[in-house]
Amino acid sequence: MPATKTFEYQTVDRDGKHAKGLLEAPNEAAAIQQLRQQGLVPVSITEGGSLLRREITVPGFGSRTTLKDLAVFARQFATMTASGMTLLRSLSVLEDQAAKPSLKKAISEVRADIEGGMSLSAALGKHPKVFPTLMVAMVRAGETGGFLDGALERIAITMEKDANLRGKIKGAMTYPVIVLIFTGVLVAGVLAFIVPVFEGMFKQFGGELPLPTQILVTGSRNLAWAGPLFVAMVAGLSIAFRRQLRHNPSLRLSFDRLKLRLPVFGKLFAKIAISRFARNFGTLLGVGVPVMQALDVVGATTGNAVITEAMKDLQIAVRDGLPMSAQLGKHPIFPRMVAQMIEVGEESGQISQMLDKVADFYDREVDTAADSLTAAIEPLMVIVMGVVVGGMVLCLYLPMFTIYQNIQG
Repeated sequence: MPATKTFEYQTVDRDGKHAKGLLEAPNEAAAIQQLRQQGLVPVSITEGGSLLRREITVPGFGSRTTLKDLAVFARQFATMTASGMTLLRSLSVLEDQAAKPSLKKAISEVRADIEGGMSLSAALGKHPKVFPTLMVAMVRAGETGGFLDGALERIAITMEKDANLRGKIKGAMTYPVIVLIFTGVLVAGVLAFIVPVFEGMFKQFGGELPLPTQILVTGSRNLAWAGPLFVAMVAGLSIAFRRQLRHNPSLRLSFDRLKLRLPVFGKLFAKIAISRFARNFGTLLGVGVPVMQALDVVGATTGNAVITEAMKDLQIAVRDGLPMSAQLGKHPIFPRMVAQMIEVGEESGQISQMLDKVADFYDREVDTAADSLTAAIEPLMVIVMGVVVGGMVLCLYLPMFTIYQNIQG
């Protein structure tokens, strides 16, 4: 007899009543089967009692709907619709399950719109800050083709993989950000507590301070107002620049091209963009979204203006009856392998499957690139930190040579 595991579950019946508890089963599939035999719809089932793998959040923070929230929403929605529950009943259950206030409010308004006769895709499209364009397009295709549960399942898979991709990038950037913050705190601490001690000692011995030391002393004296002002200026410029990127397409295109040319990060950014392009494009085509509409959605969801420009060219090629692979090869961001894979997909009629394979390949490439980036940045950050701290120490000890000469004289 196979060993059993403990699973924690949440279910809903056809009347919308919730239930949760524990059960023993050899695996997750067997646990789901047991629940369905009892006439229950599994909303979530997790081994080891970590239901939905909920994260600890601080009140007031983390209220924005994330990709993980959307993935859970889509997977639960797919399970309930596949079990025969109506849209309104499913949305009512999902509203109760939603932990984020923004998602709960959006689901409530979507349910009200559907009650008023609106389609699900149109209702979701009214909340672009919660439900992305990619999700709305796939739901619309699922409604049209009569396979909404399948489309929702593909949405869940896509959201989960995109969330994993973003997690890898954040993980690669965590170390340098922490080192830079620590270096800034260390510099502020030296200016606030150590430099004044040395300044008092320099005054006792007299003499003129060297220029580097004088700059350090001046920074220490003005730290109380200059420090917050510097932080505020950096934050303000960052916010203003981001707004310009959103509202100035030509600036965004130039900035994204510059990102792709960076010596260390450029290749990583390119692989991320290609992975998202292939995943989103393949998913949209896989659920039956027309090619022209899919290209339009992909251009808006990859997060890179260079890809967006390429999608416009592909739309022109498709409109003129030309193969996408030939036009794709004219854009340097796409390696020859990607164009060849799409060409094979066009000839075999399996372009969606080929795009999924390209996405899987570049997901692995991003993994490798992120690990290599972390390994390359670690010594660089140590050198930067050493130069900053060593430079400050040198500036503090420069006057010692003058003081020593005065004593000898």
